[in-house]
Amino acid sequence: MKQYKPTTSSRRQMTGYDFSGLNRAKPLKSLTFKIKKSFGRANNGRITSGHRGAGHKKLYRLIDFKQGKIDIPARIRTIEYDPNRSARIALIIYGDGEKRYILSPDGLKVGDEIQTFSGKGNIEIGNRMKLRYIPQGTLVHNVELNPGQGGKIVRSAGSSAQVLATEGKYTQLKMPSSEVRMILSENLASIGQVSNPEHIHINLGKAGRSRWLGRRPRVRGSAMNPVDHPHGGGEGAQPIGLTGPKTPWGKPARGVKTRKRKNKSNNLIIRRRK
Repeated sequence: MKQYKPTTSSRRQMTGYDFSGLNRAKPLKSLTFKIKKSFGRANNGRITSGHRGAGHKKLYRLIDFKQGKIDIPARIRTIEYDPNRSARIALIIYGDGEKRYILSPDGLKVGDEIQTFSGKGNIEIGNRMKLRYIPQGTLVHNVELNPGQGGKIVRSAGSSAQVLATEGKYTQLKMPSSEVRMILSENLASIGQVSNPEHIHINLGKAGRSRWLGRRPRVRGSAMNPVDHPHGGGEGAQPIGLTGPKTPWGKPARGVKTRKRKNKSNNLIIRRRK
């Protein structure tokens, strides 16, 4: 974490990242590409995706969430900053010379060796294997939901899931939200916690820093006109005056259950997060 001198009132509580442990290398050209921005106004002049726009120019880094090169060791070349996610990324080089970006676990260092195992493997940070071979109590991240699909959950900075037990074809995982759910034991998961755990303590400090990230200001619905929002209109500050809070499109908001009753994963959840 980096603290700033209180030269202004916004600077007083601002916190930032300490990039001293990262490599300053430019991203690998073959693993980066430009993403067309899909927010702002459409060709009819209407905002199609609210509260988004501008932001600093950035290239997308192609991340290998699958890590499907089985039983081929790879060495960590660099650990880099990625503007598209909260976690850090690592450039790895496989024994056959292929280079890929992966999510960097916390504690991984340049020069370390990692591997995706087909069977049992070493329980070391960065290694990847099926959940059935991971001991009880181990922290994992980048977990698959379907075999061969690539990691879909537990990918943000500082997050990790804990292996509780393996019974039959399912493994019980305690998710970062404290929810306990069953996941197929054939799914792959990486050992360790995702890097950059101090991300949760970052304080942007000023509105301009939010704009750099591509976030535009949010306006209260009650401050709008009736044509713009269900909460709008009235003289001065007025109550909502509806059956409950609404989204800009008139659907119920705040505390309304939106989960479908026949959700396929309902019977895989052992303990809910609430």
